[in-house]
Amino acid sequence: MRKRSAREKKKLAVQTADKVDRKQDIGLVDGALPPYQPLSEDAVDQVVNAALELMRDTGIGFDIDTHVMELFATAGCQLSREGVVRFPSDLVSDAIRSTSRSTRLWNRAGNEFITLDKQHTWFFAGMTSIKVYDEMTGELRDSSREDLVKITQLVDALAYIDGTSVTCKIVEQSNIHGEIDEFAVLAEHTSKPLEFLCEHAESLDVVIEIAEAIRGGRKSLVERPYFAHIVTPLPLYYAKTHIDQIVRAAEYGIPLILGTVTIGGASSPITMAGCLVHALATDLAALVLSHLVRPGCFCMLGSDVCFMESATGGIGGFSQMYLGDLAICQVMRSLDLPSATGIGGGSSARRFDEDAVWELSCNMMNAFYARPATCDYLGLLDEGIAFSRHALAFCNEQVGLLRQLWKGIKVDDEMLARDLTREVGVRGNYLAHPHTARHCREEYWNARYYGAKFPVSSGNLADETLLERIERDIKKTLEDHQPEKISDDMLQQIRLIQSRFKAEYPVAK
Repeated sequence: MRKRSAREKKKLAVQTADKVDRKQDIGLVDGALPPYQPLSEDAVDQVVNAALELMRDTGIGFDIDTHVMELFATAGCQLSREGVVRFPSDLVSDAIRSTSRSTRLWNRAGNEFITLDKQHTWFFAGMTSIKVYDEMTGELRDSSREDLVKITQLVDALAYIDGTSVTCKIVEQSNIHGEIDEFAVLAEHTSKPLEFLCEHAESLDVVIEIAEAIRGGRKSLVERPYFAHIVTPLPLYYAKTHIDQIVRAAEYGIPLILGTVTIGGASSPITMAGCLVHALATDLAALVLSHLVRPGCFCMLGSDVCFMESATGGIGGFSQMYLGDLAICQVMRSLDLPSATGIGGGSSARRFDEDAVWELSCNMMNAFYARPATCDYLGLLDEGIAFSRHALAFCNEQVGLLRQLWKGIKVDDEMLARDLTREVGVRGNYLAHPHTARHCREEYWNARYYGAKFPVSSGNLADETLLERIERDIKKTLEDHQPEKISDDMLQQIRLIQSRFKAEYPVAK
């Protein structure tokens, strides 16, 4: 067989990249319209400098881990006996420069990917709710494995949802084996890319082994990561399990997503600027640790800036949260980093009602201006306690709208239609003109749920409520959609890995 020339190999590589990169224009948000920036350049510098000062003078708390403390000490950090680590600003700057600016997250088959970077925004169903709304009664109850299966299958069917995390917990198995089984459910019931998070570092080890089996070996998994691992520390403090997860993911080459939830007035200062500083300092500490473990690894930051509602003590302050979301994304862009901050997709409403629709509409539209790399909360209600399939389907609709808006407006001779206007004249009719036929759907968003009185968009079912329309659509979607089936051999390998770990690490009843 004739050997390919270097030029032919390069051309083939480009063609292959084009084939697997066909989703990239879907998530692209780096268009003509710039993201909204609530902070001045000087204000951004003040936030960054205050975070560096906090890390240098006050420090970040870490549970004592001999290996990690040695890494910090060797890098020039000051350590206290209690585990407070004070970071030299030069070390933090080195970590920011070192970290990878992008990574590819592949589907189960390894033939399509999405790129996590500053130019795209991707939408994930999420994350770790413990309640669902019963399909028969509509009442809240503990989530189960079967609930996670059904939600994951719905995620697979929804065209605009790019991937999923553990949307709801297997509450009846709230232990390390339950966490591992949650990943197995995701792998079995959707082919889309995954996000994983856990409480036990050992769970991550087993999940990596499962992902290796799916991908066909460690080398293939590192080259084509199947999941990103999420770590969620407390503000200014890293527990042992979070430290272990960061180290293990960085050592292996698993893409990391780091982010705390600051609650202004409770776990952080009540002011927006103070919350931003605590969030950024917490994020950057993890970035430094990942840099020390494996320079150049991908560690995307994205804390959520939330605030205490003074009357009840709950999370409130929508305007503050939305501005905080915009500000964190702006600060990350100033550091040339992508941001996982994206509060869109979740609501504090107790049910999927008009309150939820209002809040989801607002915070999903916030992503249009913030331009985060990922939004990871789609489908959550009751401040993340409950997962709603109806909210997820509604968010899927919102993503369709956002991606239509992100396309922007095409302006050229054809679209300006000056010749057409001269041809038709001031009293002309454009209805039957070929130009109208060519472009009538090009800039039109074909909504599934909006426009209840429009026959085309809703089947002229104006008497149906939004909830009823979505319920009908979910049922039909699940009836019609057949997820790409995982092979029996692969499924058997996953079960064997789980069984072996259960035998080695039995959990007392």
